[in-house]
Order: sequence, then C-alpha cells, then structure tokens
Amino acid sequence: MALDIDAYQARVRGSPCFICRVVDGTHQYHHHIVYRDDFCVAFLNRFPTLYGYCLLAPLEHREGVVADFAEDEHVQIQRVLHRLGRAISNVVPTERLYVLSLGSQQGNSHVHWHVAPLPPGVPYAEQQLRALMHEHGYLSIPDEEQAALAAKIATAMR
Repeated sequence: MALDIDAYQARVRGSPCFICRVVDGTHQYHHHIVYRDDFCVAFLNRFPTLYGYCLLAPLEHREGVVADFAEDEHVQIQRVLHRLGRAISNVVPTERLYVLSLGSQQGNSHVHWHVAPLPPGVPYAEQQLRALMHEHGYLSIPDEEQAALAAKIATAMR
C-alpha cells in the first residue's frame, strides 16, 4: 500500500505524541500490543514495511535515546528489546533482525526502537534501510491477522 507521506508528516508533527496516546489508550487507531510492563510497551507497527515489525517505547515520554535514561533504565529496556527480538524471530521467518531508534524532535519525538524482521530471500538491493522506507509502500495486513500475530509474539515473549 502507498503511504501518503505528506499527510503522515502533518499528522505526526501537528498532533499530540502518538506513543503517549497508545500508552494511555486515547489513540484514534487500535495498536496491537505485544508486551507491556510498568516501564515500557511494545506494539505492532501500524504501517509495517516488514511482517512482524514492532515498536518498543518507554511508557513515560522521553526523547533522548541515552540522555533521558539512567544506565539501569537503559539496560532494562534493552533486555525487553532482546526478548522482543527473540520472540519476533521465533514467530516470523527472519534472515536479519533490524533494530534501530528513529524519530525526530520535529515529529515522533517520543524515543522508540524499531524491531523489524527481514524475511529470508529478499534481494540485497531491497534490504537494510530500503526495507524500512515507507516511500516504497507498506504491507496491508487485515486487523484480525495483526491481532493473531500480536498474540503469537506476546506468547513467545513469555
């Protein structure tokens, strides 16, 4: 599916933090939560470019990927990141697991990690950053399939 990049940018730059709205349950769209504790939340990407693509974020609005975390907090979320990556890779065929923090002070400022499984067999020219770019479209996955996928990942995290 094509993503209207201009509309997306306007939405993330002109409205309250989408992750804070996912955390407090006020986001206009349902996000499939795969993990939540008293510190962080992981959920399926609403516009996934790869099947099983999740986001992981602290519950509290923080913007610095290292600056806004004490060392023990950073280690805590990285432990969850490790569990999430293992769970995704156990549920979805994965040749390489991409893990990175994206966002901007100009939009999507709430720090979060992208955890995206590259499936086996993707041609090299379509891997790495290209595999994550919305300019090439995103997967249209029915809500019931997303719900089942989220449940599988959540079970694998236990």
